Amino acid sequence: MFKYGLQLIVGIFILVASAFIAWYEGSALTYKTLEWGYSTPFSKLFNIEIANGHDISQLDYFVYAAKFSPLFPAIMIVSIFYIFSVIGYYLIKFKPNLAIGFWGLIGCIMILFSSFIFNAATGGGKIIWCITSGSGLISIAVALFVSLRKFKHKANVTQIKL
Repeated sequence: MFKYGLQLIVGIFILVASAFIAWYEGSALTYKTLEWGYSTPFSKLFNIEIANGHDISQLDYFVYAAKFSPLFPAIMIVSIFYIFSVIGYYLIKFKPNLAIGFWGLIGCIMILFSSFIFNAATGGGKIIWCITSGSGLISIAVALFVSLRKFKHKANVTQIKL
């Protein structure tokens, strides 16, 4: 149990550190007035009228960083997937029924997220798309593998009883 907790702490630390750096890199959006129309989806979602750079939603900083400085947003996504992988591995070992649904849900969320940025025009958006879609496919493959392993184990137990 300690090894799972330690891995979660390390994953969360990397997530927080990379989020802070990505937020800082994305804060350059406040001075790039030409990008306000293209890199502020959360401000538009919340119906915020942007008169100056301080009106921009803080979440839009992550969008700008993902588009033009994708290293730390990519590290954020990888660390989130790592945290979920540690939880999923724990579930596979101790609660395989729950693990199938968990991995399937994570896979669907990652693929849904990647579908939002499918036609990304920037290199950063394409990198983020590759990471999220790859993570989603890996998660779905793990869910299928665990369910097939469980099905095979159940079939072997049934044959033994006969």
